[in-house]
Amino acid sequence: MAKADTMNLLEFQRMFSTEEACEKYLFEKRWPEGFKCPKCGHGEYYYIGTRRLYECKGCSYQASVTAGTVMHRSKLDLAVWFWTIYLVSSDKRGRSALSISQVLDLNYRTAWRLLHKIRHAMSERDANYQLAGFVEMDDAYFGAPRAGTDGRGSTKAKVAIALSTDEEGHPLYTRMKVIEAVSTKEIKKTAEEFIKKGSTISSDACAP
Repeated sequence: MAKADTMNLLEFQRMFSTEEACEKYLFEKRWPEGFKCPKCGHGEYYYIGTRRLYECKGCSYQASVTAGTVMHRSKLDLAVWFWTIYLVSSDKRGRSALSISQVLDLNYRTAWRLLHKIRHAMSERDANYQLAGFVEMDDAYFGAPRAGTDGRGSTKAKVAIALSTDEEGHPLYTRMKVIEAVSTKEIKKTAEEFIKKGSTISSDACAP
């Protein structure tokens, strides 16, 4: 699972204290070099504050900073989304819908739907995330063993694990995948899927 950027509670509160601050953050993420119409590429716009839309001065196309995100077309404030995402990603124990509803003063059903959408988006992101830099790879076995089996002869599920670390060797991101067999071919196939080209890989997987 990908690890969230490190940010403590006070830093988060200062950075995303208003709806305007949340929208500004999304705007800069979508258009880091300034507005550019998704349809015609024009760089000037009218802002429709009542609907939080950016209308292109060239072709009148209306763009939203939440398009393509789980927040798109939601009636909830951006601050509610931001706070829920922060609470979920910063608590390694996980957050329940009941906890979210109590902390953010939301209806339980609203909190449940919110949490469900965020978890789904996070799982999709993790499934497509590629590790980079220095990456360690290994194989492991999960599940209860059957009588007479052990080690590489085990009937447990075979799993390839890839872990990226920082310059000091501290873990950053982890990805795992159930594989058909512990073999050089399977490990190589997993590495090509999990790891960006140009990364440094350390592995003793499949070593005799």
